Amino acid sequence: MESAIALTRFYHPLLTGSYSHHLRSLSLFNSTPIFPKLSSVKYPFATISPARFIVTASSSPLSPSTTVAESQGLEIKSVPTKPIEGQKTGTSGLRKKVKVFMQENYLANWIQALFNSLPPEDFKNGLLVLGGDGRYFNKEASQVVVKFSYIIYDESLFGRDGIMSTPAVSAVIRKREANGGFIMSASHNPGGPDYDWGIKFNYSSGQPAPESITDKIYGNTLSISEIKIADIPDVDLSQLGVTKYGNFSVEVVDPVADYLELMENVFDFSLIRSLISRPDFRFTFDAMHAVTGAYAKPIFVDKLGASLESIANGEPLEDFGHGHPDPNLTYAKDLVNILYGENGPDFGAASDGDGDRNMILGRRFFVTPSDSVAIIAANAQDAIPYFQSGPKGLARSMPTSGSLDRVAQKLNLPFYEVPTGWKFFSNLMDAGKLSICGEESFGTGSDHIREKDGIWAVLAWLSILANRNKDKRSGEKLVSVADVVTEHWATYGRNFFSRYDYEECESEGANKMIEYLRDLISKSKAGDKFGSYVLDFADDFTYTDPVDESVASKQGVRVVFSDGSRIIFRLSGTGSAGATVRIYIEQFELDVSKHDMDAQIALKPLIDLALSVSKLKDFTGREKPTVIT
Repeated sequence: MESAIALTRFYHPLLTGSYSHHLRSLSLFNSTPIFPKLSSVKYPFATISPARFIVTASSSPLSPSTTVAESQGLEIKSVPTKPIEGQKTGTSGLRKKVKVFMQENYLANWIQALFNSLPPEDFKNGLLVLGGDGRYFNKEASQVVVKFSYIIYDESLFGRDGIMSTPAVSAVIRKREANGGFIMSASHNPGGPDYDWGIKFNYSSGQPAPESITDKIYGNTLSISEIKIADIPDVDLSQLGVTKYGNFSVEVVDPVADYLELMENVFDFSLIRSLISRPDFRFTFDAMHAVTGAYAKPIFVDKLGASLESIANGEPLEDFGHGHPDPNLTYAKDLVNILYGENGPDFGAASDGDGDRNMILGRRFFVTPSDSVAIIAANAQDAIPYFQSGPKGLARSMPTSGSLDRVAQKLNLPFYEVPTGWKFFSNLMDAGKLSICGEESFGTGSDHIREKDGIWAVLAWLSILANRNKDKRSGEKLVSVADVVTEHWATYGRNFFSRYDYEECESEGANKMIEYLRDLISKSKAGDKFGSYVLDFADDFTYTDPVDESVASKQGVRVVFSDGSRIIFRLSGTGSAGATVRIYIEQFELDVSKHDMDAQIALKPLIDLALSVSKLKDFTGREKPTVIT
C-alpha cells in the first residue's frame, strides 16, 4: 500500500461568523450508520470564494489526471445529535475499539467537538494536515474528515488512503506552516475490525494538542447537539492527480518528499551510506507491516544503499499482518531472533504502527530506550550535523531511567524531567530550551519536529556507528552496537532498568491499586525501611511547566530509595480497553565489573519488592506481566 499526503485550501466568508453554523452531514460507509437522516441547506458557490484541496500520494504508476465535477450549489447538511459517553481525549487522543468508532455519530461527534473547541485564529485562512498509520477504518474516517475540513480550513493535506506517519505529519505541519493536523492511529496497538482505532489532533508547531484544547474537546462532547458537514462526493485518495468540485479541488502528491528532505538536512547521508555500503556491515529494518514500510525503501534502500532484502515486513497492511506493531522484545520477536541468531546482522531496528517508536538492537545485544536516548545525546554533536553546535538541553519522561541525567550533567546542559506525553517536550522545544529527549516506552526524538520519531532514531544510531567506523579499513574489526553501549556505561555508569506491563486489566482493580499506593506513600517518610532499602522520598509526581507554568498532577507514584533506586507505578492511557498497569524498576551501578549482569537478575530484589508493596496480584488478579522490557 503506497502512502501519501493531501493538501486543501478554501476561502470562506462563512467563517466570518460562527463556523459551527455552516457544516452538515455525510452518508453511510459500508452500511455503517455513521450519521442518521439529514436535513440540508444550500449555499451557492457565488457566496463562497475559490477553494483548493490537495491530496498527496507516491509510488503510483499512473499519470496525474484532473476530474471536474459540475459547478453547482454546494449543500451544507445538518443532523441533530446528542452526547456520547466515553469521549475523553487523553495525551494520545481518543482511542477505542474500531466497532465503537463505527457507531452512529461517534467519530463525527468528536470531530465536531474538536472544531467547536478551536478559536477562530487557529483555523481561519489555515492549513489542515491529515495522516495515519494505514490501519483498518482509516479510509472511511478520512472521508469524514475531508467533508468536515471543507468548512473550517482554507487548505488541508491528506494522506493517500489515509496514510502518513506521525513524524511526517509533524514535519509537514512545520514545513508548510499548517494550523494543525489529524493523525488517525492507535499507535502500537493491533489493527483490524476487532481491534483498535484512534485519532488525535496536533497543533501548529506539529505538537500534540495541549490539555487546554483536549479538555475543551471533552467538554464539548458532553454538550454537542448538532453536526455540520459539507455534502461533497467522496474524494478518491488512491489516485495521483487532481479532482475539482466547482472551485474546490483535491490533488494527490508524494508524501515522503518533505520528511525525506528534513532527514537529509538533519543527518549526513553520505556518512551513513559509507557504513551501510560496506561489505562487512549488515543491516535489517523491520517495519512490522506498519506505516514506516512506506518510508523504508525510499530512505534506507534508494537513498542510503541498503539492499531491498534488508527491509522486513515492508508493506503497510490494515491489520499489520495479524501482528502487534509494538517494537519491543515481545512483539518484535522475529527481529530479535534474527539478531540473536547464528551469524546475525550487525544492526537491527524496528518501528511501530504510526512510525514514532523504535527499537535498537546490535548483534546479540538489546539497547534499552533509556540508554538509547542517552547515547544519542552523548554522541550527537560529533555524529549528527544538525547538532554541530551542541544540544540546547536534554529531557526525559519521569519513568525513564536516569541515564540521560548523567549525560546532561557531564555536558553541562539544562535538563528537564517531565510527565509521560510528548506535548510536555514540545513546550520546551518551542521555547528553545530542549534539543534531544526520550521516553522509556521506545520513543526518542529531537526538536527537528514535535513528535517522537522512529526512523530519526534509527538514522541517529547509524550515524553514531558510521562516525565511529569511518576510519576503519576493510578487514578491521568494526565498532559494534555493544561496544558503543559498554563504552558509554564505563564513562557514565549503568542504570539497570526494566518495565513490567500488565495489559487490559480491569479498570476498577487497577485504579484501586493506585489509590492504595497513594495512601501508602502519604503515610511514609524518609528513613522508612522497605525490606533492605531505605526510603529517600515517595510522592505522586507533579510537574510545573517552566514555560507556561501549567501544572500536571498525579502523573505516577514514585518510591525513591537512598541509593538512588526507584520504583514507579502508573496507569497507561495508550490502550483502547481496560487499563494497562506499568511498573518501572531502576537501579544505578557504577562498578564496571557488574555492568554485564542481566537486568532481570540485577533488579530482582527491587522487582520482588515492587510486586509485594503494590499488592498487584490482589488488586488485578494477574500472576505475570504481559510484556517485560
